[in-house]
Amino acid sequence: MRNKKDKDFADRRSAAADAKAARLDAHRVAMKAAEPNRLARQEERLAVALAREERQAERDLAALEEEKRVALDQAKVDAAAKTDEAARDKAQQDRRSDGADDKAAQKAERDRRYANRKSRQR
Repeated sequence: MRNKKDKDFADRRSAAADAKAARLDAHRVAMKAAEPNRLARQEERLAVALAREERQAERDLAALEEEKRVALDQAKVDAAAKTDEAARDKAQQDRRSDGADDKAAQKAERDRRYANRKSRQR
């Protein structure tokens, strides 16, 4: 007589198929039970992602405004430097022309003294 504990291949295969079907049914039941929670979590993730995108857009906008402000400040500094450089160039040119005027005046004074000296000698 056969021992009922001894199972042949067909019995083991049918038991494995039954166990697989039971696990699949249990999974389906669990998925149906978790459906409202899954949808809520999905909506929550979507809300978090949208908030993250909004914050990133705000940061990008702030960075762009900061970049514009820095560019404007740099333009002001460049304009001030250009004005200052132009003023220095004008002052230097004035000093050169004053120097030339002074040299001309000194030469005229020297020539006058020389002419006076020569006129006294005659």
